[in-house]
Amino acid sequence: MKLFLRLSFLGTAYNGYQVQGEQPTVQRELTRACAELFGVRCDIVGCSRTDSGVHANMFCVTVAQRGTDELATSIPESRIAVALNAHLPEDIAVYDAMFVSSDFHPRYDVQYKEYVYRIHNSPCRSPFEQNRAWFYPKRIDDQAFANMQKAAEHFCGTHDFSSFMAQGATVAHAVRTVTHARVERKGDIIEFYVAADGFLYNMVRIMTGTLVAVAEGKLSPEDIPDVIDAKDRAAAGMTAPAMGLYLNRVVYEHIPKETP
Repeated sequence: MKLFLRLSFLGTAYNGYQVQGEQPTVQRELTRACAELFGVRCDIVGCSRTDSGVHANMFCVTVAQRGTDELATSIPESRIAVALNAHLPEDIAVYDAMFVSSDFHPRYDVQYKEYVYRIHNSPCRSPFEQNRAWFYPKRIDDQAFANMQKAAEHFCGTHDFSSFMAQGATVAHAVRTVTHARVERKGDIIEFYVAADGFLYNMVRIMTGTLVAVAEGKLSPEDIPDVIDAKDRAAAGMTAPAMGLYLNRVVYEHIPKETP
């Protein structure tokens, strides 16, 4: 059996999740904390990669002793999250821990992932949203917001999303299935939610930039199918800044759903 963890983190201080030499990363902090708590060197495998400055409301990893698919510990399963948090910095917190089958993989066994992108739409910046949302001071009125909602609906379905992949990125194929995409407004915060069976590099950030282009009148909601069909990065909008992006939910078939 290996250990499965659900955690949240603020990505501001980190160069993403994945270990990158001596750079500060979430995986590096988890590796250190697990070694301190369990007394053995551990392999930490994550459900995804994240860019510098990207956050997670839910991120999933497995923990096993280095070079194996097992982890032995005398710490009760119900106490592992609390015990591990004592070894982690304040901007990373484990909130759920359980043992799973040794052949479980936190990335390849994902059914779908949901991201949320947060836009702070106000003429005045907020210190509480600093590095936690994209500060966008130009007013998005009710009509512009309605257009964003209509545009987001066109993302749903199975498509080649090459237009929403970072320039220069390479994948075997760019077809993904988006199960839902919606825009919500909560006061000065606009949130874009999108779930899919997989995501291309910068896909959500480019989708967000494209929705903002719709709000600005540079594109219409009816243009989105043509943007998708173009399979050309130049057809879509800008890449929204990293600080507004959160991995929001990771769902597996055989692991109970959980929210932070």
